[in-house]
Amino acid sequence: MNLRLQLFELEDQRWFPHVIRQGMLDFLRFMISKLSAYEAALPLLQELLERTQQRHITDLCSGAGGGIGVVQRELSQRMGTTIHITLTDLYPNIASYIYLQQTSGGALDYIPEPVDATAVPAHITGVRTIFSSFHHFPPAVAKAILQRAAHDKAAIGVFEGASKSWLEVLLLWTAFPVIIFLVTPFIRPFRLSRLFFTYLVPLIPLGIIWDGTVSLLRIYTPEMLQRMVQDIDSPRYIWRTGKAGTRPGKHVIYLIGYAEE
Repeated sequence: MNLRLQLFELEDQRWFPHVIRQGMLDFLRFMISKLSAYEAALPLLQELLERTQQRHITDLCSGAGGGIGVVQRELSQRMGTTIHITLTDLYPNIASYIYLQQTSGGALDYIPEPVDATAVPAHITGVRTIFSSFHHFPPAVAKAILQRAAHDKAAIGVFEGASKSWLEVLLLWTAFPVIIFLVTPFIRPFRLSRLFFTYLVPLIPLGIIWDGTVSLLRIYTPEMLQRMVQDIDSPRYIWRTGKAGTRPGKHVIYLIGYAEE
């Protein structure tokens, strides 16, 4: 799929009910974690941490923190030391962040105030990451995020948990409705509202399918990302982009950037 359409996602809209948005994000966090969808990103994250001699990641646009707990555990295991991750978002999902902080024993923490990925405050440090959220931004804003990282000489890793294919669209419309109905009772933290808006008034499943489809259409291909970084003023900054992962559900489109040593 070589096209990109800047359509709208429901969860991006200010008017969209928070309870539905939260239910959608909780489902994505559950699925991404169970599938270890970012497995192929781990070597790239390890490279960024080792190049910058850091053991701290600041995750931008965290949403509900989908898959970040698995990333933290597996990355810590690979590197033989505890990697700390701070979750941030323009609209922080505090309930999910508290849950992740508690279940990680404090290895995951969060900033409760809104954090704009295009203007990360100077006191926020660490390797920057964006998981499955970069596609939300139109090209001008996406470039601003990367430009800010280069200006701050901060290493950054952008990861989209998909290969951007029509097969993924087909699976989303055929398999996901069944998956959503099967796994919803097992998502934690438990919420009665999630059950109500899944089984009685199925706004969460409809939102997931719509936003999932739009996400696939909005994802930047590696070629698009490469053209994007060519327009960024980033002397002595190295950019790499491509696809990683070979198994179903494990594909990742990535962009990493870091200052030359």
